[in-house]
Amino acid sequence: MNNNQNYFFDRFDQYGSRTAFLQDDGSAMTYAQIDEYAAWMHSVIPARTLVFCLCENTIGSAAGYLACLHNRIVPLLLDAAINLQLLGDLIRLYQPGWLYVPEQLAESEAFRQALPRIQEESMPGGADAGACKSTDDAGTVRGSSAGSRGYMLIKTGYAESVPMDDALGLLLTTSGSTGSPKLVRQSYANIQANTDSIVSYLEIDGEERPVTTLPMYYTYGLSVINSHVHAGACVLVTEHSIITRAFWDFMKKNRATSIAGVPYTYEMLKRARFFRMELPDLHTMTQAGGKLLPELHREFAEYAAANGKKFVVMYGQTEATARMGYLPADKALEKVGSMGIPIPGGRFALIDVNGNEITAPEQTGELIYEGANVTLGYAECREDLAKGDERHGRLETGDMAQFDADGYYFIVGRKKRFLKLFGSRVNLDEVERMIRPEFPDIDCACSGDDDVLKVFITDPHFCGDVERFLISRTHINQRAIRVIPISAIPRSESGKVLYKELSQR
Repeated sequence: MNNNQNYFFDRFDQYGSRTAFLQDDGSAMTYAQIDEYAAWMHSVIPARTLVFCLCENTIGSAAGYLACLHNRIVPLLLDAAINLQLLGDLIRLYQPGWLYVPEQLAESEAFRQALPRIQEESMPGGADAGACKSTDDAGTVRGSSAGSRGYMLIKTGYAESVPMDDALGLLLTTSGSTGSPKLVRQSYANIQANTDSIVSYLEIDGEERPVTTLPMYYTYGLSVINSHVHAGACVLVTEHSIITRAFWDFMKKNRATSIAGVPYTYEMLKRARFFRMELPDLHTMTQAGGKLLPELHREFAEYAAANGKKFVVMYGQTEATARMGYLPADKALEKVGSMGIPIPGGRFALIDVNGNEITAPEQTGELIYEGANVTLGYAECREDLAKGDERHGRLETGDMAQFDADGYYFIVGRKKRFLKLFGSRVNLDEVERMIRPEFPDIDCACSGDDDVLKVFITDPHFCGDVERFLISRTHINQRAIRVIPISAIPRSESGKVLYKELSQR
């Protein structure tokens, strides 16, 4: 790793006493304090150690992530509400040296029962073998000279030294809801390149005050933190939902300047009578995480134009660190339904079924992206962390698109079998693989669109059980799941599910 690189997470001290994070409970953290927090973490965990960070939208969660980057510790960001069985499976597969966990979760009975099993499996000497300098008998570090910020470090007992590529800086899941073992390998250079681009096209400076509306383990939510920390801004941190009064009280009191959302966020904003609110400090609204309905796109673009605000539609994937395309605010009304043009430093191309590049407008092809933010590749096991760059700056997005005569791109469909529900990507094949061992007496198949996951099963008596199981295991919103009884799953002679026929039902 070249430490001479001028990455934003190496320069916290340049903003000194400026507030980096302000939480809804009144607590705050300056950039100098992030630097202190990083120094404490460095005293406990060696560089190039794999750490699982269980994330919340809190100061402690964000500070721990940034401290990892600063110290060349490699974090995997996971939802703090992840099913503990899925967490255990990931821990056994990737064998992290440490966990970075909210204190409240770590002290819960369920976690207390799960952790000893993990430690006993990972440590030949049992759980006590995990104890180390400045830890208690359970192998945990409960605080720091910088303050615990509601988090603790837990030593698993697996080796701290894991063979990893020098460029590897961060791991994110490809399907956070289902706990997929497939991870996206992001380099330090990927993170910086995408952050630079976002700061440039959104014109972010140190006076911005974004409010968190998306989880930080989700690539879009994380990019909001990265881009604003780069600029020395103050991020308003809250776990409150946009449908709560507490969220709006916090946002208004602290003069939030921007808000980010997936399509569901904007649906909820409309229902919450957002257009009638007095929000003089809010000047930017960004949207990504799936295609917004054209009618809703137009409504928010018209609202922004009438109220002196910017509405910026964007396009991205975890495999491209975060963002690949954006629709400039001054084109929001003219190009309704478009996800825009490539971000600064990026390039789009459309490839037809024969592998040739499409050069004429209004023709459909697979969208290809090239740029410095294209990630290294995937990991599906611990050994894959040592792999180098497998993509070399080129990403086949799996999305089908067209461009118009002005060069603006429109997503028209998907090539692969995954959905984006409320901004969270869900792999339909993985959902099927989750259901089948739990309900061996029924056949099932999944389809759907960006509004709903449709689960077809062959016994109506199990509809409620399947729905409850999926909600428990994936945390997908109940409104986005529909379990449909069917007499038989349509299959070909070779036994393959006929998804096209299924979707027609």
